Amino acid sequence: MKSFDELITIVRKLRSPEGCPWDREQSSRSLVPYFLEEVHEAADAIEEENAEHLKKELGDVLLHVVFQILIAEEKGEFGFEEVLEGISDKMRRRHPHVFQKDREYSIEEANRAWEKEKQKEAREHLLDGIPHRLPELHRAFRMQEKAAAIGFDWENVAEVWKKLDEELEEFRAAKASEDREAMEEEMGDILFALVNLSRFYGLHPGQALKRSNNKFYRRFSAIEDHYKASGNSIKDATLRELDEVWKKIKQKEIR
Repeated sequence: MKSFDELITIVRKLRSPEGCPWDREQSSRSLVPYFLEEVHEAADAIEEENAEHLKKELGDVLLHVVFQILIAEEKGEFGFEEVLEGISDKMRRRHPHVFQKDREYSIEEANRAWEKEKQKEAREHLLDGIPHRLPELHRAFRMQEKAAAIGFDWENVAEVWKKLDEELEEFRAAKASEDREAMEEEMGDILFALVNLSRFYGLHPGQALKRSNNKFYRRFSAIEDHYKASGNSIKDATLRELDEVWKKIKQKEIR
């Protein structure tokens, strides 16, 4: 597309000796924090269902993709053609149920076909493709998804509830012994079990936690606004007073 070629030309100019000093000195590694920030901003726009915001943020993400490819091109590693050919080949290869279709596939069968093809791509272990930099709730979710795709999973949700109860008991035992290392490990097992529970109910744990975080932010900020409006300091309020204001704010939201 002409507009995509124009973006490539612009970034090439920015990287040239006549371009921008900041852009010239960037490396693949130095751009990672900005790249991640743009991806998160795009995700926020999707959550907000704000098409105008999303259009802008996807442009920023695309800019970083172009940046990374041009830097690799400058080092003689690969270029746009290799990237596009690679992803096209991978999509065809991992979707034999679409491009080599001989029958109808269920979602579970399609997932198994995807994972089977991924295993052929020189990865030693099934979970190797999951980035270690992912937020831990999402990383746990993806590991469980991949394991489940090859049949390593609980048979039903009742077993997951039983496992959660077991992990809670183990945490209580670790707390009773005041073993901090054991407490941390058991708390991790509780969270891992909760991720499994979320997955069985078709919920993403990261999204669920984000919803609760946003709710807490909204309600606690409303408490602060309440005290600012009254001319009093929130720091002088008792826990009982804060709790009463919290309940009122919660009731307003429910209505």
